Amino acid sequence: MNISRRQLFCAAAAAALPLQAARLKTIGAQLYTLRSILPKNPLETLQALEGLEYTEVEAVSGDLPKIWDALKQTKLKPISVHLDAGMFLTAPEKIPAAIDDMNAKGFQFVVCPYVPPNMRSPAEMQRLGESLNKAGEKARAAGMTLCYHNHAFEFATVDGMTILDRLMKETDAELVQLELDIMWSTVAGVPPADVLKKYPERVPLVHLKNVSAGLPTRYDERVPRDSFQEVGKGAIDIAAFLKAAAGSGVKHYFVEQDQTPGDPLASLRGSIDYLKTLDF
Repeated sequence: MNISRRQLFCAAAAAALPLQAARLKTIGAQLYTLRSILPKNPLETLQALEGLEYTEVEAVSGDLPKIWDALKQTKLKPISVHLDAGMFLTAPEKIPAAIDDMNAKGFQFVVCPYVPPNMRSPAEMQRLGESLNKAGEKARAAGMTLCYHNHAFEFATVDGMTILDRLMKETDAELVQLELDIMWSTVAGVPPADVLKKYPERVPLVHLKNVSAGLPTRYDERVPRDSFQEVGKGAIDIAAFLKAAAGSGVKHYFVEQDQTPGDPLASLRGSIDYLKTLDF
């Protein structure tokens, strides 16, 4: 087969081009970041969030009565919602109604967001796994997905296995998935990309946030307030993480900053401005 000089030139030029970098197509915000100002001026605050070019939100169920009407007046898409954490261990009978309510509002994901320190024993976590499986069945029947949101304590090793590994083992992967908080895994000394590798196709939701460099490894939430950093600052290589996440099954990314040095909207602006220009 004869190949022209033009064909050889085009082939060589194509080989020399770098692979096209990716950027996030949609960026969401966890409304918990705005908890100090959102209930006071819900519509104004949500419109400001929309103006920053966030397109999706993750809400906290207890705040919805105060903000739902305002949220419906924006183009922000409600994707995920954190349910009352206490239900999963102390009042599981309330979960079906809560899921039905969130389903009627159009949410796609419901999340168990937190386990209080006095309920983190192996026995309590086993009981939580059973509760999550039942809640996951209800969520799946409603066409939704249940996730568990990590902090740092889940990466502590108890009886030869991390708490998170045990919880994931005791729950049905078809019913219970993970919302990975990359800051808290980093606090516990675990690179968030390693969590994706361990649980491929089981992490549909991610909390994007950063943490200040030099923070000692710990397995609780007692970190200094100024440890919480905007996405473009801090110790986590966000571009490297997003590259790892691109093929792992992550569907939605929510920027969250538990504590901000001032105006939380200003911090959310800094994070999305960074992400909008970030190639990975």
